[in-house]
Amino acid sequence: MVNTHKIKIFVLIVVFSVGFFYFFSRGPVYEPRELEYGLTFSNKQAVKLGLDWQEMFKATLYDLNVKKLRLSAYWDEVEAERDNYYWDDLDWQIAEARAAGAEVILAVGGRLPRWPECHFPDWSDDLSAAEWEQELLEYVRDTVLRYLGEEHIVAWQVENEPFLPYFGECPKTNAKLLDRELALVRSLDDRPIIVTDSGELSLWVRAAKRADIFGTTMYLDTYSRALKRYIHYPIRPGFFHFKRNMTKLFAKPERFIVIELQAEPWCRISWQEADAAERAITMDLEKFRHILEFARLSGFREFYLWGVEYWYWERVVNDNAEMWEEARGLFR
Repeated sequence: MVNTHKIKIFVLIVVFSVGFFYFFSRGPVYEPRELEYGLTFSNKQAVKLGLDWQEMFKATLYDLNVKKLRLSAYWDEVEAERDNYYWDDLDWQIAEARAAGAEVILAVGGRLPRWPECHFPDWSDDLSAAEWEQELLEYVRDTVLRYLGEEHIVAWQVENEPFLPYFGECPKTNAKLLDRELALVRSLDDRPIIVTDSGELSLWVRAAKRADIFGTTMYLDTYSRALKRYIHYPIRPGFFHFKRNMTKLFAKPERFIVIELQAEPWCRISWQEADAAERAITMDLEKFRHILEFARLSGFREFYLWGVEYWYWERVVNDNAEMWEEARGLFR
């Protein structure tokens, strides 16, 4: 005999769930003319590709006309030798950005953009946990203090995706240490602090609670090492509306931005070692245009593209400038 009472409860739960998701997956969508684009630049990645990173940086500023940059103060570059700081390369980037009228987000911490995610100097391997933490905090302090007078630095990013512990060659997240880093930076300067998290693989609340500005990543096509296959995330723009609206119930950052928008391939091997057909599985001009529109429909206004090193590499090495030219249209 059919239990009509249980059926009614089930139907009510389904209706409520659908309505709940529908309500929280709605939000404003900006017109293309209202959007702001920047990009992440990594001198490390450029060197890894065998390219002249300074020429690439100047092309980024003056050919693409980029006015919003995220740069990284890699600990293993800034302090390759203990207590012996090397600032030349970062100084040069900061100065060039200033001369070009570009604003900068400067990322500091042990975990920063680009593989292997954690960029610890070799000498830190032999330290005790307490010594290691103290050395990290000293590097963060000295980096912020060095660039306090650079008014075109508009925000500090502290660590990168600190609550994504299973990606990269990194130790388990130490939330208490992260909080000490955040408190240190706040004690030194009143510019906003960005804390980031994965768009697809993380809950945002822990990061957003600590942030003045919360930054998410946004990827659609990747290679899964766990599944050993290429995947397209089965998500719609409403997925990001939903996560942002739910996060706002528990955290109140000043704004939400896309700090890392996919604009380069994600291959089973380093993309520069893959052929053109394999690179195109996860990124080509059509996919680039698609993710730009997907991102707009997701309700964000400010985006930092991930992949300028790829566009430049394609342009210089393969005489293929289509991604570079498409990006130029965004910035100009």
